[in-house]
Amino acid sequence: MTRAKAKNKADQRISFWERNRRSNGYLLRRTVMKYGVSICRFILLFGMCFLILQPIFNKISVSFMTESDLYDPVVISIPLHFTTENYLLSAQLMSYGQSLKNSLIISLTIAILQITVTTLVGYGFARFEFPLKKFWFACVMLVIIVPPQTISTSLHLHFRFFDILGIFKLIRGEALNLRGSVIPYYLMSAGCMGLKNGLYIYMIRQFFRNIPKELEEAAYVDGCGTLKTFIRIMLPDAKPILTSCFLFSFVWQWTDGFYSKLFLGNTSLLSTGLARLVDTLGAYLMRLLGTNVTISVAYSNCMLSTGTLMMIMPLIVLYLFAQKGFVESLSSTGIKM
Repeated sequence: MTRAKAKNKADQRISFWERNRRSNGYLLRRTVMKYGVSICRFILLFGMCFLILQPIFNKISVSFMTESDLYDPVVISIPLHFTTENYLLSAQLMSYGQSLKNSLIISLTIAILQITVTTLVGYGFARFEFPLKKFWFACVMLVIIVPPQTISTSLHLHFRFFDILGIFKLIRGEALNLRGSVIPYYLMSAGCMGLKNGLYIYMIRQFFRNIPKELEEAAYVDGCGTLKTFIRIMLPDAKPILTSCFLFSFVWQWTDGFYSKLFLGNTSLLSTGLARLVDTLGAYLMRLLGTNVTISVAYSNCMLSTGTLMMIMPLIVLYLFAQKGFVESLSSTGIKM
């Protein structure tokens, strides 16, 4: 060991070019390749980060500009007249406090419900045999593939004239109108037909399929039933994929505009408030000035940028706290899948 250390120290004292000469140029080629790959990796990562972050930085810059700064050719990224009026006006037009509360409650409850039912269904597909299993899983694939817009008319009519075997019509004389409430959201999520539920079933199924069956068999030998084995053995191992699916469900529900417009009607949400922001701004200015006002494209984009930042800010805070678990869940899921 002492001779090896002495040899290494002696080799280190030899100049780089001398060692390169002794290796017939191999050391130089390896060093150039090493630093070349590192430089290319840095350029690619920097470019990807710039493509992702540059639009957000632009929105942040624009949100603090006055309308005169928007048309000033001198102003590019740094506002000349810094202002926070855009945020105050956007919060007023979007009813930000109430919308934030409603979005938080609906997104959180829907995400919990979706993960609960899709975990049970995904585990069933992964571990149990039942009639027409392949057919039902093909239906799950259709839920992923078919866009929800193609069944929007059916969903509208189904919940506008909601009935179960004619019971409500027999008792009340007419079907129930569930539009304008959150009940359709919960019913569709409980039936695994909510937003992206097919994708969660597929991800959870793939995860459970890669867990050795010997774990369950050992639990059965020790006296655990099916439900107890699922709760005490399988669910703790499934924390990574459940974390990923929960965050996906929460974020997609938070930014959803399709189901919100279709069912919730006038319920104040951040996603619907952002979609109506320009129209609400026009109505606000008309009431304020007493005449029709044409809103410039630049100012409309400025208000939309401000509203977008206000909508995604809670999500950024969520990911700041959950990023460690989210990254770990993705890495472990990738290894097992």
